Amino acid sequence: MSRRATARQRPTPSSTVHVPGRAGDETADLSDHAEPTADLSDHAERTAELSGFAESPAARPRNAHPRDGGTWGGSARDGGAWDGDARRDGSWGPEPRDDRPRTDEPWQDEPWHDEHREADRGLSEPADARTRRPRTALAFTAIGLAVLVAGGAGAVAARRGPGAITTTAQWTGARPSDTTQPAIAVQPPPSPSPSGVALPATYTVPGTPPEMPWPKSGQSTLRVVGVGSLGTTPDQRPVPIASVTKVMTAYLVLRDHPLSGGADGPSLTVSDEEAARYPDEVAKGESLVKVTAGEVLTEREALDALMLPSADNMALILARWDAGSVDAFLDKMNDAAASLGMTNTHYTDPSGLASSTVSTADDQTVLAAQAMKITAFAQIVAQHSAKVPVAGTVKNYNTLLGSSGVDGIKTGSTSAAGGCLLFAARYQVAGKTLTIVGAVFGQHGPTMYGLPLALSRSRSLIVAAQHALGSFPIVTAGHTVVTKDGVNLAPAETLSVIGWPGLEFHTHLRAETLEVDGPESHQTVDLVAQ
Repeated sequence: MSRRATARQRPTPSSTVHVPGRAGDETADLSDHAEPTADLSDHAERTAELSGFAESPAARPRNAHPRDGGTWGGSARDGGAWDGDARRDGSWGPEPRDDRPRTDEPWQDEPWHDEHREADRGLSEPADARTRRPRTALAFTAIGLAVLVAGGAGAVAARRGPGAITTTAQWTGARPSDTTQPAIAVQPPPSPSPSGVALPATYTVPGTPPEMPWPKSGQSTLRVVGVGSLGTTPDQRPVPIASVTKVMTAYLVLRDHPLSGGADGPSLTVSDEEAARYPDEVAKGESLVKVTAGEVLTEREALDALMLPSADNMALILARWDAGSVDAFLDKMNDAAASLGMTNTHYTDPSGLASSTVSTADDQTVLAAQAMKITAFAQIVAQHSAKVPVAGTVKNYNTLLGSSGVDGIKTGSTSAAGGCLLFAARYQVAGKTLTIVGAVFGQHGPTMYGLPLALSRSRSLIVAAQHALGSFPIVTAGHTVVTKDGVNLAPAETLSVIGWPGLEFHTHLRAETLEVDGPESHQTVDLVAQ
């Protein structure tokens, strides 16, 4: 066995040392100590480990053990220190008199036998008397061989350092019976319990949770669809949302009249009454598209006019076309909000011009996630511009489109609501396209009621979310996670989760399947026998 010791500086190191205690004293070269490892089976060569009575020079640094009468050197005596090197004939030099090894480590000192004391007395006797005394080397050798037989063959690798040593050993035979010594064998990783998993029930993505650049005014929220929420500002109370209201209008029209692929859908005709309102609406300063009596638009064209230039008059036209009346359509809007869990939302008009139409950033983000699942809706809100029959080319007020993956959704601005943006952005992680949705409401500024502020602050949130996202492996293919009826089970493939530092996931064993649940995700992987 090897023992650790605190280093003590040798007073006068030299390249060669004098080895006393044998006929015709010889000089030993310290280069012998450059061997990196000690082979216990090659006991007759320069090094051997004799169960604590002698250690190989490779396994003990010089001056590594303090002693009462001097220092315990790795190769030479200094002032009565114990020489730790084997002689060239395989024997070992005697130990110094009255110098029992001491250590601060919490294991016992080695036994000090009478024959060792006899060897000590030889140090102070004349040379001719020492030659007459039986050499103790045979005793040391016998003890070492006994230890080798009892303990089995071992391999010791040591790295020498100034006053320190790191030793790793792998035992292949029986353990020594001295249980007071600490074990030095490398132990394998603990096996899973018969009924438990080798991974925690809760997995938290490592790292520092991201800090979002939340606007200091208004209210905001940020979410990755299918992953979870990146946070929200605390003041989520119902507030006017201006033209963001039109998201629910478009959502209901497409729910009731789906458009497949690039289809334009059914046609609708502008009535005389609807066309007659246009001059008054212009005088009020509303956001509009020009319409004329008898104008025919496809469903897609009407939705383009609703969502890009944010036409208030088109919201009324679509509401009557879908439900027969504006009031009937408002009932649909509020019913849909309730079914989606938008508890802080109430609609009083289909356009958002009325300040009595209120909602929260959280509620509108719930709607955004659902609306973006509709292909036609996502196609419409991602356009920079579109053409409608009478008004011609109309442009999208959402100037973030195409920047940082932004592909929607809806702007809004009134004096009561301030600048508002309900946004969506695409981002790829580990080959999977994610949808980031969020909202920034109540940004008041000098132009367009604060809409430019809502746009710029939304972009900052989007970029921060993208920087935080990543893919993190929870279990690796072939790595045992549970032992069942004596059989080790491991995932058939590596399972990774998408998220950000600080996000929590929960693991569950279901028969021969491992399930991992996140705030908005659920994944499974089959377990196979190893």
